[in-house]
Formats: sequence, C-alpha cells, structure tokens
Amino acid sequence: MTKNLDGRVAVVTGASSGIGAATAVRLAADGARVAVLARRTDRLQEVASGAGALAITADVTRPEDLDAAAVTVRDQFGPADLVVANAGVMHVAPFLEQQRDEWVRMLDLNVLGVLDTVRAFLPGLLTVADSGRTADLVIVSSLGARMHNPGFGAYGATKAAVSALAHSLRVEFGARGLRVTNVEPGVTDSELGERIAHDGWREMLAAHKEAMNPLAASDIADAIADAVARPRGVHIRELLVHPTTLA
Repeated sequence: MTKNLDGRVAVVTGASSGIGAATAVRLAADGARVAVLARRTDRLQEVASGAGALAITADVTRPEDLDAAAVTVRDQFGPADLVVANAGVMHVAPFLEQQRDEWVRMLDLNVLGVLDTVRAFLPGLLTVADSGRTADLVIVSSLGARMHNPGFGAYGATKAAVSALAHSLRVEFGARGLRVTNVEPGVTDSELGERIAHDGWREMLAAHKEAMNPLAASDIADAIADAVARPRGVHIRELLVHPTTLA
C-alpha cells in the first residue's frame, strides 16, 4: 500500500527524545527514509532502530557536524526534501536569577542551531523544489514565542526569533516551491522542562504541566506529518498545537 511520504527523504534534528523522536518515528511509518540527528548517540541509536532510520551523531551548535550530516544524507539517500529543525533547550527562571550561561546556551541551540541547520540543508531543499518536487522545511518553535509569562523572557525571545525566521524564509523561498512551516507547540510531555536548573521553577512547571493535561510528543508529530503530506500546491504555513484546556 502506498504511504503518504513514500519516496521522501527526511531529516529530524533533536531526534533522541520528545517531539524529535516521535516525529522521526511517524515520518518513517508514513514511508519516508529518515535520518535522525542528535548529540546522544545511545539514545539516538534506540530511536533509529525503532524507526528504521539512519542515525547521525551531530551537535547542531557545531556547524561542521551539520555540514557533514548533509553530505552523509545526500550520499545515502539523495538530498533531503523534508527537514525538521527541532533541536532546542529551555531554561526558565525569574529574570534576575537566571544565569547568563543559560541565555548563551539557548541562543546557541535554539537560534544559531536552527540557522546552521537551515544553512546546511537549504541548498538540497531548493534543488528538490526547483525540480518540481515537494520540499518542506519545518521549524519547531514554541507557543512561548507569542504567549508571555514570567520567567520565560529569554526562552520566549529565542523562540520568537525562529518563528520570525520561518516566516521570512517562507517569503524568500516560497516562490521557488519550498514550503516553510512554523510549528508552535504548547504544553507537551517531553524532557524539555526536566533540564531546568532552578529547583523551585522546575517543580512549579512540572505541577502546572500535569494540571494542563499536556499533549503527547506524538500529537505534535502527527500534526507535522499531516502538514507535509499535503499536495505540493497546498502549504500549511503555521501550526499552533496546544492542549484544549490552554485557552
């Protein structure tokens, strides 16, 4: 039976857990040949094994890793026609208590990591689009880009930056046939909040998340897979996905 993404070549960054892992599994199930990228080789191998994907250990804050990954994907599968820039990190705390190195880490991973992911894979995406085939760039931002809460200023700023990037890239390259989709998940059950260093806020956010009936990572993956499976002439430019109880 033909699957929605048969013949597609997909790359997913930050694929060792959470939304990235779920997206890789869903894209592979829909017929795509998938390459998964992340820093944690052991976790990445588990995801790749379960999805039948190609595992490439890569740190998106290292441009040379991304350049090498793009070459590996091209050599193994051909140029990627579906890239999901998902890798990211969240540090939240009262502004005056947040450490500067947390800001730097978020800027490196959430902003520069996405920029370098796009830079590495965009030439291949445009080659595909110029040939008349479907090409998708999906940037995973956050509802924090537009919903403003205490303690989320720096994190929200990084996500607002990549949402703006997605919109700009769509305007710049849409006429060539490249679809750029900005995804802003709301409260989702993932490891993201577990890495918060501020003890009080980590516990508070965990309790808030439980009360909100968070989405599963697979809910975001399903939304992404449905969007990129549309006919080439149909572009879902933005996905805001959050729990029903988050009004």
